Amino acid sequence: MVSEIDVSGISPEQARDEIVESFEGSKPGDEVRVVADQHPETALSLARIKHDRVLEIDEPDQQADDWTGQVRVTDQNRSEPIAFDVRELPPQQRHAILTDTFDRLDPGEGFVLVNDHDPKPLYHELRSMHGDVVDWEYRSRESGSWRVEIEKTAAGETTGEDVAASFDVREIPKEERHPTIHHRYSNLSAGDVLEVIAPHEPRPLKNEFRDQYGEDFDWEIQENEPGRCRVWITKRGSRPDEGDAAPEAQSEEELTIIEELDVREFPPAKRHELIFEAYDDLEDGEAFVLVNDHDPKPLYHQFDAEAGEEFSWEYQQQDAGEFRVRIGKSEVEESARSASTNFDAPF
Repeated sequence: MVSEIDVSGISPEQARDEIVESFEGSKPGDEVRVVADQHPETALSLARIKHDRVLEIDEPDQQADDWTGQVRVTDQNRSEPIAFDVRELPPQQRHAILTDTFDRLDPGEGFVLVNDHDPKPLYHELRSMHGDVVDWEYRSRESGSWRVEIEKTAAGETTGEDVAASFDVREIPKEERHPTIHHRYSNLSAGDVLEVIAPHEPRPLKNEFRDQYGEDFDWEIQENEPGRCRVWITKRGSRPDEGDAAPEAQSEEELTIIEELDVREFPPAKRHELIFEAYDDLEDGEAFVLVNDHDPKPLYHQFDAEAGEEFSWEYQQQDAGEFRVRIGKSEVEESARSASTNFDAPF
């Protein structure tokens, strides 16, 4: 059976619900032509989980104003939960899609997340936002193909607050707290709110935010009592004309730019590999210009933590869809080097 559903021009929530409903009662061999304003990845993933269907998507050339694809229902014949492979999704979209999918699961439903590196920050976010209803089991930890089985065990809790993400750092290992928060913040859109719950006001984190983001965030204490401080951090948006705080670097004249590395056409796992290889190949006094489709701030924190005093980072352009950063390696005393080229890609 072939059917068609056009969800363009309606709200994303209504479009998602209609797409999921369209696959109810479907059988292997059925096809649905879907027309939408944007790629319906969340809706199709939810349909797979809700209706226990294996869906294959045939994506023809896209029109300028919508997404059109043919979705086929295939034979089941499997012995594990639906796989949700996010490796081809842009990093800034993964958390939002995965948390939204988990929100809509019923108790007992779940999926196998396939990612190109350890998605542990997602675990912290789900636990912070839903409580102790997240069953998380690693199935494999192979390079480039991490598989985690995730299940919602009960209805869980919701904050009822209008926040994009929430982290209760009291439940997160100390060494993972700040990198997890910085990474998630870097993937938020302007106007989004990140909630942090700590045993006291996290002033060291606030100082880090001032150092890294200048005045481009709002810090508002929502609740402060013994053992619990709840802070809302609102992302204002980048202001390239005011600069972006980073470690003091040599001027462009003192570093020789040897290449421009545009990673926008590569999948996330390949991007990290290319960037780290490019940095590893630099000689003292050399730099390359990284071109990315979003702010690569998580890379800054990783380089800053692991590359030592030789590392420099300078924004050259901060526009939607095109960020340019000069990444350099300056000459330092050998005894001062703390670089390690065995980088691990952050989620």
